[in-house]
Order: sequence, then structure tokens, then C-alpha cells
Amino acid sequence: QVELVESGGGSVQAGGSLRLTCTVSVHIFNNYCINWVRQAPGGEREGLAAIESNNGETMYADSVKGRFTISRDDAKSAVHLQMNSLKPEDTAMYYCAAEATCGAGMDYWGQGTQVTVSS
Repeated sequence: QVELVESGGGSVQAGGSLRLTCTVSVHIFNNYCINWVRQAPGGEREGLAAIESNNGETMYADSVKGRFTISRDDAKSAVHLQMNSLKPEDTAMYYCAAEATCGAGMDYWGQGTQVTVSS
């Protein structure tokens, strides 16, 4: 059973925007903290943003604060990551992941979607 499915990746020029979508199984969506995490080739995983299920509280890494926005779509059981002012260093595989509470450690991962930003 697939719990999280990412979509919306692609190629864009620097300064452009993309919106990623993570479609989440209803149980996970209603009870877990949903995160966006990325990993560049040869790099480590980097947590970017998270949103709580109970109160919608959001958290961001300094590297994306002010450029990326995480949001929930309750009607579609989805979590979006709006990415603006993209930079070449944002090029990576982007994953959504779920944890029981924000900061507890990931229990579920999606398969990832590639984002490529050209200069």
C-alpha cells in the first residue's frame, strides 16, 4: 500500500517556481506530521519544511524560509510545497515523508520527484 506519492517536479530556470504535491493516504494525512525533504546527488538529506496534522503549524529550514511554503489541502488529502525564486542549488530529489509528530523521525517515505533548476 502506497502511503505518500509525490508529483509536480520538473525542470525550471533560476528564479522560476514549481509546486510539488504529496498525495497522502487519509490515515497518515490526519494523524502524522508531513515533511518535505530533499537530497542532492552526493549530498545528505535535508529537511525543508513540515506541517503538523492537528494544528497546521509549519516549520522551515533557514535555507528555504521566505521562498518555500508548505500547505495542506484537506479536501484532497494532499500537502503542497510551493517553491519560488528557485536557485540552481535547489536541484535535488524531493521527497515527502511522514512522522508521528514533528521531530520524532520519519515512518513513511514517498518515492521522490526530481527538481532541476538551471542557471
